[in-house]
Amino acid sequence: MSLLSSLAPAPGSKHYQKRLGRGRGSGLGQTSGKGHKGQLARSGGKVRRGFEGGQSPLVRRLPKFGFSNVKFETKYSVLNLGDLEHMSGIITPESLKASGVIKNGPLKILAFGKLTKALTVKAHKFSAKAKSAIESAGGKAEVIV
Repeated sequence: MSLLSSLAPAPGSKHYQKRLGRGRGSGLGQTSGKGHKGQLARSGGKVRRGFEGGQSPLVRRLPKFGFSNVKFETKYSVLNLGDLEHMSGIITPESLKASGVIKNGPLKILAFGKLTKALTVKAHKFSAKAKSAIESAGGKAEVIV
């Protein structure tokens, strides 16, 4: 039977917290571990990341180079064959947007999942496997330009 008075935290779960400014005998008195003078000894004295004391920082000294396609890349709304299995008739990006399946952007069909019925699918892009799977199921894969 355990008594409330014998309860204690698990060993190693608690750690001694430094008490700053509590006299010289504590080892963290007088300047409270901040040393003497200087920016870091002041109240609110912080130095932002990459700050080099007023010297032109490395990030600005090095030249910018290279090219990133992020601004110009085409972001496709992706749909898998498994998602098409539940649908019927002619499937177009407009009908998918109206039903809330995709949000916006051009449509690309990928080959994840199985398609067992013949569908006419109109999209901006098809993966090679998806196109062959649609055609082998007896359907049509039409590319929208």
